[in-house]
Amino acid sequence: MQGGLDWELIALVAGGASAALIGWDAALRRGPRSDTLKGILEIAWPVLFIAIMGMLLKFTDFSAVLLLAGVATGVIWLADAKAFAPKRAEGAAEPIVVDMARAFFPVIVVVFLIRSFWVEPFKIPSGSMKPTLLVGDFILVNKYTYGIRLPVVNRKLLEVGEVKRGDVVVFRYPVDPSVDYIKRVVGVPGDRVAYKGKMLSINGTPVPVQAAGYYTDAELNFVRLPAFTEKLGEKPHAMMIVPPEPVVNLSQVRQFPHRENCEYNDDGFTCTVPPGHYFMMGDNRDQSADSRYWGFVPDDHIKGRAFLVWMNFGDLKRIGNGIE
Repeated sequence: MQGGLDWELIALVAGGASAALIGWDAALRRGPRSDTLKGILEIAWPVLFIAIMGMLLKFTDFSAVLLLAGVATGVIWLADAKAFAPKRAEGAAEPIVVDMARAFFPVIVVVFLIRSFWVEPFKIPSGSMKPTLLVGDFILVNKYTYGIRLPVVNRKLLEVGEVKRGDVVVFRYPVDPSVDYIKRVVGVPGDRVAYKGKMLSINGTPVPVQAAGYYTDAELNFVRLPAFTEKLGEKPHAMMIVPPEPVVNLSQVRQFPHRENCEYNDDGFTCTVPPGHYFMMGDNRDQSADSRYWGFVPDDHIKGRAFLVWMNFGDLKRIGNGIE
């Protein structure tokens, strides 16, 4: 690790220490608990619970972890209410783990439902969507724009709207579905997408663009890069290019499903979007790892449409910006 705190190690140590303390209390303690020990255990149980949930994020996504946490706390609370509480001596203290489960359960359920069916927050980790979205932007994603989906498995239950060209969407990265990506929809099923000579065309028709001056990139020593207004859908949006960069770096193109739908050469590429899939590109057109490199995005990987920047600690003026 280079700089910063190793939160994974901290969680592992804190969880291990909490587990050891809880184990000692259950197996080796003699006599009643002191008020000090009780206070420590009231901290140890939540720390252990949070550490376990955090470690599970290495193997699955946050929605699955929330679901598991909700089930675990709900079962503990229900089991105690139905089987153990009636047998408990009058005036006896409720077990700490039960008190924790009762406190956590409703909070977890509310967060899970909001993230699954209404809005979900994300943080922009890279500059691939500049100038529309900047590194450090915290955004909100509408989870029901394209339909109601069953959480975790992401299976659509109810069709609400269609993914449209020009939409900015968050989706599961096809190469590693545990990772979320954000890009702009350039091609919908059946579209023939071509990007050659820094010009994007859909089904043989060039996408309308207008020069919009220059974008000063603070992350690249304040280099001034050509900016444009592009119109893929109903509303125009900002876009930029990097003249020295190639249209596509052929050495970075992966093998991916439906790869036969694409043709690559030194001038650029042409791809025909297969049924049930979408072609994504970044607004930072020449500095974006997108569908030209790793392929099409299946419909069941779509998580929602980005619509609002709600925070950027490095630039408070961006708060409240809509995403077009």
